[in-house]
Amino acid sequence: MRPLLGEEEALAAAEAVRSGWVAQGPRVREFEEAFAASVGASHGVAVSSCTTGLHLAVHLLGIGPGDEVVVPSLSFIATANAVRYTGATPVFADVEAETGNISASTVEPVLTERTRAVMVVHQAGVPADVDALKAFCEPRGIAVIEDAACAAGSTYKGKPVGTDALLAAWSFHPRKLLTTGEGGMVTTDDPDWAVRLKRLREHGMSVSAADRHNGGSAVIEQYLETAFNYRMTDIQAAVGLVQLSKLDAIIARRRELAARYHELLAGTGLIAVNDPEYGTTNYQSFWVWLPEGADRQEVLAGLAERGVSARRGIMASHLEPAYEGHPRAELPVTEAFTARTLILPLFHDLTESEQDTVVSALSETLHTSRLTVRG
Repeated sequence: MRPLLGEEEALAAAEAVRSGWVAQGPRVREFEEAFAASVGASHGVAVSSCTTGLHLAVHLLGIGPGDEVVVPSLSFIATANAVRYTGATPVFADVEAETGNISASTVEPVLTERTRAVMVVHQAGVPADVDALKAFCEPRGIAVIEDAACAAGSTYKGKPVGTDALLAAWSFHPRKLLTTGEGGMVTTDDPDWAVRLKRLREHGMSVSAADRHNGGSAVIEQYLETAFNYRMTDIQAAVGLVQLSKLDAIIARRRELAARYHELLAGTGLIAVNDPEYGTTNYQSFWVWLPEGADRQEVLAGLAERGVSARRGIMASHLEPAYEGHPRAELPVTEAFTARTLILPLFHDLTESEQDTVVSALSETLHTSRLTVRG
């Protein structure tokens, strides 16, 4: 992945610096409104990362020690960590092999009387079937939080992912399509929640620094609750506004490149990430399943020798040292997914010649690997 950054972003950041207002201020507010509108939400609350956004979402719902939140293990470790930050217990659910996402059928076996929420991840931009999950969870009094870190611009049933979300958290890390360097956003349709989220990200202050500055009279703020410092800067927001204006073009280019990958891989027998029947992915990552028995490390090494930088597939959090000994159910699809997938290069400026090189190198590496296995 290479972020698409250029002169427009540089100028926007410089303008923010020259304005003298570099902390959270008017550009953050403008970015919040524009991003929320783009994903079909009523309110956006800019934060320092998707991780802090997820933490705030869980905290907002009053979830804490003794409570459980179901999460996929097949996700960046921040998904589970955000639950731990509140003192609650993350409970790992398996995923569907086709999408890499949890579903009602994978969540049901791990529910207990202590389950307060399910955190569904739109993995690598592939939309999860949120309506089916809500239909299962909501009658049971279980909240559905959306980890939409990778999903800006993906669609679900003809609408942007995040539309009608109870709470959705987004990432603007450089590996995402829309980047502010670091940074994130929480979106919601609840106006009271939006007000409290803005307070929670800023030490619990009753009046933000920007509002105090623009109030025209002396205002002494109060600190209404124990809270956090999870703010975004105006420099980041300035970059984000430019990036948001490019998002449609970025997605169109990635989908064009992904379609060509599918064509090139058609004769290899490899299964690659694709759109689910109910939505479209932004192809934040392009993963492929390796043949059973293939040594992924050998394949990655072979690609590197041929000048291609690929990555292991999506991590399984329950296999990391941080979660060693953490109670869990069997997760066979998750473990197969993390062991047998790898992520191919995909970025805006990728050329057809470079794509040809990637697929050729992959085919050669797999052929050599099979010959080695056969002896």
